Amino acid sequence: MAAVVLPGSGSDEVFVRAAFAAPLRAAGIALVAPVPRRGAGVVAGYRAALDAAADGADGPLLVGGVSLGAQVALRWAAGPGAGRVAGLLLALPAWSGDPAGAPAALAARLTAAQVREGGLGRAVAAARAGAPAWLADELARAWAGHGPGLADALDAAATEPGPSDGELAGLDVPAGVVGLVDDPVHPLAQARRWARLLPRAVLVTSTLDAVGADPRVLGAAAVRGWDRAR
Repeated sequence: MAAVVLPGSGSDEVFVRAAFAAPLRAAGIALVAPVPRRGAGVVAGYRAALDAAADGADGPLLVGGVSLGAQVALRWAAGPGAGRVAGLLLALPAWSGDPAGAPAALAARLTAAQVREGGLGRAVAAARAGAPAWLADELARAWAGHGPGLADALDAAATEPGPSDGELAGLDVPAGVVGLVDDPVHPLAQARRWARLLPRAVLVTSTLDAVGADPRVLGAAAVRGWDRAR
């Protein structure tokens, strides 16, 4: 079995591999970590990657992601991927339905504006002033890799609808949902909501410090939740 895991907004496949490769390997599952499409086509690129993986697979896939990646994977599983998904790995759900007012969407729009007005340096400085050091370092690395398409990618992420209640309730596959108890951008209440609405979900929680010390904590929590939900 393979697992397709999509990065969050402004993140990349490097973080996905750091978080998910070892836990999935320990479970005998191969990781597919798509490289984000640059610019405004980031979400379309994620969907295309899921389509390609499903078309090339011998059987059902695990699909999931972090933040934006989690909601794109979930909505794909509820739509084009129906019947081709063996389970879900959903880390740091950011919002459901309309993104307006969601902390992660507001943060993405603010960062996009900072990049356009003051360049990448201004956005990184703001991140360093308001986020844990490890997270600011990770964002600085990933944002630089997005190049001139970063602001457009962040704006695209901030307008992407999250899953509806019906999409969540209709996905009768085992799901591991991960929430952090101290992450203001990805409220734990949203992870709890997804886990409550999904028919076969187990919620696993952790902390920002734990993920900062070892990103594998995030992937291991998602895999553990999925395994318990089977």
